[in-house]
Amino acid sequence: MNIQTFTGKTKEEAVIKAMEALNAKEDELVITEKEIKKTLFNKKAEIVAITRTELNKEIKDYILKIVKDMGINAKIEAKSKEDTMVFNLIAPETPILIGKNGRTIEALQHITNQMVNTNLGSYYRFIIDVNDYKAKRRIRLEKTAKYTAKEVAKTKVEAHLEPMNSYERRIIHNILTNSKDVITESEGEEPNRHVVVKPKEIK
Repeated sequence: MNIQTFTGKTKEEAVIKAMEALNAKEDELVITEKEIKKTLFNKKAEIVAITRTELNKEIKDYILKIVKDMGINAKIEAKSKEDTMVFNLIAPETPILIGKNGRTIEALQHITNQMVNTNLGSYYRFIIDVNDYKAKRRIRLEKTAKYTAKEVAKTKVEAHLEPMNSYERRIIHNILTNSKDVITESEGEEPNRHVVVKPKEIK
């Protein structure tokens, strides 16, 4: 991965050097500030930087290599959605790439996250999908969350949803986080960890 190191008296100076060397604006770069020892006579800032275009290409190539090693020929549609890059795999072997309850996608996401974080030294948000599985799943989860919240508010009886991975549980939590009637909690151990929708206590 073509990540370069830049130093300066301040972080701002190091960023300017990165912009000049990589011929990019600051918002076109992914920058990680490195922690370095500072002394009374040696004060400097150090960053590592790579253009978003280059990083996204590295991620795309890495995903395709893993899929190819699985014996699957696939294409990737890369697009930005809500400031997050989505790498959508297009392949005929959809069930294999998705896995039961999306577990293969999550494993692919986890492995790729580790590669990026190790090289970059920081977190970079992106989503791996297969034939829009996550996008369609998100719509279903939003409907489930709203319907369940309505029933729990009416009956005052908590509801246990089906086991979900961390990405799907986060969707449920986010949708209902501002609800006036219910609260959500995650319970159980993986792979059976799930969301519980509970009536909010009126004080």
